[in-house]
Amino acid sequence: MSAIAPDAPETAAYPDIRDPRVMVAVPRERRPAIAALWALAERLTRLLHDAREPLIGQIKLAWWRDMAALLASDPAALPKGEPLLAELQVTWGGKGGLDTLVDAAEAMLLAEDEAARKAAAAAFGEALFALSGGEGGARWGLLWGASLQQGVADAKQLFADARNEKAPQARSFSDNKALLMLDRWAAAIAARDGERRWRSEGLLLLRLGLFGG
Repeated sequence: MSAIAPDAPETAAYPDIRDPRVMVAVPRERRPAIAALWALAERLTRLLHDAREPLIGQIKLAWWRDMAALLASDPAALPKGEPLLAELQVTWGGKGGLDTLVDAAEAMLLAEDEAARKAAAAAFGEALFALSGGEGGARWGLLWGASLQQGVADAKQLFADARNEKAPQARSFSDNKALLMLDRWAAAIAARDGERRWRSEGLLLLRLGLFGG
């Protein structure tokens, strides 16, 4: 697994729950925790994107796995000076589960074939959606995985996997409209192999925000 190559077609960034059009659907009291969680997902994604040697990437991911364990068991022992850790300490201190996100990121780092990439990408999305309070993150995860591929063919395969992934029923998101919006938004981007159509995406989010999907 490696980052998008310079000669690859422009590939869409994955939809992010912190987009104001989506975050408005998150209950106000949960927004700080959700924002910190997705900031962690972004940090892990950037780590994968920048990784040139799997071993170095694994060392960095191991550090985050250790931090996830401390967050769950002893938040006061977290090292100081890392702004994201400070946010997570406030919003996720005493809570477990963040290690599942790190594990899925590591699986993506080490994936060497189509099946492994598909499984790791779907697992990352499912873990992130579960931590966000719902289910059904596989299609989003496959789009996320496509954004990390160096080869055009590998990215296109994950776009195709996202298109072929069965659309979850709205109830799968546990009444979490924000996650429903992300899933449907990811599907729309994957349907065009990552090509962005900002106006139609905005209209889709407006419709989903008003009426659901």
